[in-house]
This record gives sequence, structure tokens and C-alpha cells, in this order.
Amino acid sequence: MRVNDPDSLWIIGVAMTSFGRYADRDAFDLGAVAALDAMLDADVTIADIEILVAGSVNQSRQYPAQRIQKLIGQTGIPAVNVLNACATGATAVRSVCQAIKAGEASIGLAVGCEQMGKMGMLGAASLGRERAPFEPRGHDGVVMPTEGLLGTGLMPGVFAQAGMRYAGLHDGVGFEQFAKVAQKNHAHSVLNPLAQYQKSFTLDEVMGAEMISYPNTLLMCCPTGDGAAATVVVSGERLRSMADDVQRRAVKISASVLTSDPWSPDGLVQPDVSTLTRNAAVMAYEQAGVSPHDLDLVELHDCFATAELIHYDNLGLCEPGGAGDFIDRGAPWRDGEVPVNVSGGLLSKGHPLGATGIANLFEVATHLRGEAGDRQIEGATVGMTHVLGLGSACSIHILERSAS
Repeated sequence: MRVNDPDSLWIIGVAMTSFGRYADRDAFDLGAVAALDAMLDADVTIADIEILVAGSVNQSRQYPAQRIQKLIGQTGIPAVNVLNACATGATAVRSVCQAIKAGEASIGLAVGCEQMGKMGMLGAASLGRERAPFEPRGHDGVVMPTEGLLGTGLMPGVFAQAGMRYAGLHDGVGFEQFAKVAQKNHAHSVLNPLAQYQKSFTLDEVMGAEMISYPNTLLMCCPTGDGAAATVVVSGERLRSMADDVQRRAVKISASVLTSDPWSPDGLVQPDVSTLTRNAAVMAYEQAGVSPHDLDLVELHDCFATAELIHYDNLGLCEPGGAGDFIDRGAPWRDGEVPVNVSGGLLSKGHPLGATGIANLFEVATHLRGEAGDRQIEGATVGMTHVLGLGSACSIHILERSAS
């Protein structure tokens, strides 16, 4: 690991609430809990914080930064609100990083919070059993709807099409491979006490669940819910002045990337989730000076099982076109080659939109510290977080364990 230079960025505190449904607390209550816990984890108080950036999707118009401030302490520091769809929390972290790099602060607090309750599945509970019998067909007769052919902007349809397009272009990808992703993540969730759902399912149970948008069944779709997550970020120079235990547990942010869809002469019928992720991954690996082979664990955006499978390829975790074989050989299981979503992922951990990006950082940082308990990936030194916000944003962070 590289020398702790004064311009480096470090996570010194992370926290998240359990994800679920809170009838007696609003998003800002949850955000305050996560913020206080993150500061406690960092051994700092609100008096130490020099900038606060907070984000929420459904509560964005209620000024989450200022509302959370009123609960944890108002000190006159800059309070910034961000909204970037599912990438909101990760964008809050990046905004703190940018303020520190600009010299405007040496320590900052990022918070993501959300209250969704039992609303429709990302706005799509009424889709029903959609199978979309469109041509052309791909390998083994698998239907391959091209992007935009289905004509839906609802998330189950968007990610179903993205998955089926990948299946049509590559051998060894079909309904079973997508279902194996969900089987894995539900199994991982059993070890995560903060996950919204902590129950494993057989492959047959996953495939036999209610069809939402082919090939995603109900058990292959993330739930809605409430929750919050927070992190404290400091400069390398500020870290040097902190206690030895804080330095020992610090996790380096080696890359912080945010991208949006590039211009295309053909236009975009829907956000291009693959190009978004591929472009961000290239930038992140270059910024961090690592490759996919260096990653010990990855928390990626599995809002639907089809999304996770195609991102194996988009992030370079497998050979091009090899996502089907990657899941078939168990590579992304917690005891596999590159553990993916050992938290249970969005499919089981839950997906309170504004909190997700920071919750991913919480998970990876906890493993790099060696503090993940029963789900610990032994010897983890480098990890990646990835989140998509449609439309359109992609944020990737690469974290490294402290050498001190």
C-alpha cells in the first residue's frame, strides 16, 4: 500500500442502521442515528466536522442535510444536499472528498438516508408477469429484447432488457444463471444482522417465485425499505494528527469516480447501464493503480439479479462474455475467487435509495478492517463499491486497508 501522503483520503468512521421498515422514525431520524454512530466510530464529534453532505431521494425536497443537522448539532459548517437517484449516497461521499481535495475542509461527514415504506417495487409493482415475446432470439433460443424495444422506463423492465440483451449476445447465460445470482445473495444475507431479509432460498424457489419482469422473479428483485448510512472522511494530513487506533482502523479511498452517460449519435432510449459502469471502472482502476485481479471483495449494484450478472463483465471481474461461467463456477460466492455482495446485496440487504451507496462503503470498509464477524472475508486488503443511479450516474470507490 502507498505511503500515507497528506493529499490522500481516508475513511475513519462508518455506520449504517439496519435496513427495514420504520413506522416510528422518519428518514432524518435514521440519518441522525447513522451520523452519530459514524462519528462515534471515528472518535470525533460534530464539533470536529467541517462539512456535512447529505442525500435522500424521496425526501430530497425536505433538505436532509439541514434536517439532520438539527438532530446532531448545528455548528455553522457548510451543509450540502445532493440528489443523484440510487447513486445519491455515493455522490455525497464524493462531494466530501472533493471538498477535502480542494482544501476547503480536512474532515467531513457524508450521510445517506431514505424512507420508502412498502411502496411499489421501484415504481413497478403492477408490472405483473411480463415475458415480452420479442425477436430476435439469442443462443439456445433465448428471447433477446433489444434496448428500448419493450418500451418501458420502469426499473424491472429496464434491467430485464439489459440482462436479456447480454444473454442473447453470449453463450451460457439464461434464466438459471440469473437466478443463481439471487440464490447467492440471499444465502449471504443470513450472515448479515443489518440486512432487511436474512433468509436463504434454493435455486428452484428463486426460479419458481412470481415472475415480475422476465427473467427476474420476485426473489430476484430488491425490496423497498427504510434506512441510513454515514461515513467520516479525512485528509491524510488530518489523519496523521489523530490517535493511533484511528490511524490503524483507517481505510484509504484510492479511487472515487462519478460518471454519466456519454453522448451517442444514436441517442439513448434508456440509460446504458453497461457503458456507464465500464467507463467508471476504467477510470477507477487507473486512479487507484489496481486491476480487477487485486480486488478481494466487491459490493455492486444488484437492484435486480440481471444487473449483478452483467456487471461481473462490466467491472472486469470475469473475461469478456464470461459472466455465465463466472456464476456457474461459484466465483462470486463469499468463498469464491472474487466475493461479490457478501452483505446480501440489494436483493436481501435492502435498497433504501439514498443510503445504498454509503452502505456499500460500510460493508467493504468493515471487511478491510477485519471487523465483519461471521461474514468476514479473511485477509481482505482491497475492495470496490459500485452503484448506479438512473439516469444517469455511476459511482465507483476503491478502498484499501491501512498499512499502519
